[in-house]
Amino acid sequence: MAVRIRMKKIGRKHRPFYRICVMDSRVHREGKAIEEVGWYDTSVVDKSKRVSVQLDRVEYWLSVGASMSDRVATLVKKVKTNRFGVAAAPAPLQAPKVRETVPEVPEGAEEAPAEAAAE
Repeated sequence: MAVRIRMKKIGRKHRPFYRICVMDSRVHREGKAIEEVGWYDTSVVDKSKRVSVQLDRVEYWLSVGASMSDRVATLVKKVKTNRFGVAAAPAPLQAPKVRETVPEVPEGAEEAPAEAAAE
């Protein structure tokens, strides 16, 4: 049996959540896993909290002949070295609205046309 450590997609549309699982390589992506060794949530803003992996279990499965997928290998490498990118700043909710102001007319400007019309 060829065993791989790979991600199993769960969650809803446009909001993926992955479980890092030990699976037979012939089983489809959402199939039955032998063991779940972690998770990966893409929607968490803080990148260091996006992934959780039981490294001791991953090391065990690698020692008995399992292989990792490319994505899982990248995640495990980042967890081991604690190298995550800088978290993106959250987008502003909405720009503050600027009230439109009516331009002020100087005091003498209003009286001048009225005096000219009266004469």
